[in-house]
Amino acid sequence: MATGVAVGSIAVIRRRYLGAVALLATLGCAAAAQAQQAVRLPSVDGKPPAALAATLFKPPSTRGPLPAVAIFHGCGGVGVNVTRMAQRLAGRGVAALLVDSFGARRIKDACTRHWPTVAQAEDRTRDIDAAVAWLKSQPFVASDRIAVMGYSYGGGVVLMRTLRRALAVRAVIAVYPDCALPDSDAAALAVRQPTLLALAALDDWTPVRQCEAMLARLGEGRDRVEHRTYAGAYHSFDAVGLPVTYLAAAGNRSKPNNCCGAHYGYNAAAYAQFLQDLDAFVDRHLRAER
Repeated sequence: MATGVAVGSIAVIRRRYLGAVALLATLGCAAAAQAQQAVRLPSVDGKPPAALAATLFKPPSTRGPLPAVAIFHGCGGVGVNVTRMAQRLAGRGVAALLVDSFGARRIKDACTRHWPTVAQAEDRTRDIDAAVAWLKSQPFVASDRIAVMGYSYGGGVVLMRTLRRALAVRAVIAVYPDCALPDSDAAALAVRQPTLLALAALDDWTPVRQCEAMLARLGEGRDRVEHRTYAGAYHSFDAVGLPVTYLAAAGNRSKPNNCCGAHYGYNAAAYAQFLQDLDAFVDRHLRAER
């Protein structure tokens, strides 16, 4: 399929997906509207971008200090799935900071023609430091109960940052992550905090085998990894209402020359099990004070 046709197909699929979940998103936003706040995250090293846009989802009826999670989106940018997760965490008493890594960089298409390079991913790891620093500066946040959570490309960036260099957070969550990113060079990898990997058994975009190769390299702290693989699921198993679809133009680090094609779509059983696993992980590692 020609790239132009494939990109057009992606746009149609996206419109159908957004239409299918629009009511759910609207109701969720209305319920959480008073708890949402647009914030700016300043650079921690003076390098551009000077500041990132983010949205804070703060539990309005829960007294601090609160546990908090910084959330990092995939190649499609801030979307329904990560927004839904931020709202869900806030509803369970956890402050959620949803970071927009693309707006300040003026990135619009990172899933197809501009598939992120390893160097771009390394630059994006700076967003994690900015988000964690901002959360630690907030009086309502328990500074020793912060986690970072990434999806797909964002999950690979989170693992790249936390496995290669120490980061002062309590826990790490990576949802169908691009494990080829932390595994992209010979740098030593170490697990410094409890880490949840949520993988899809049929994923051909960020496949399980890449995460298994990464896990095989882990030295210190391998026992801190909780590894969950959901049977019958493809990439984006949490994309409620989206049927499994093949995206011919998808950039794909698991294929030669990062190209091309992958499946993604909703799997109700996988999503339900993931939420149970996530809730248990959060309860164990973020709610209890040390």
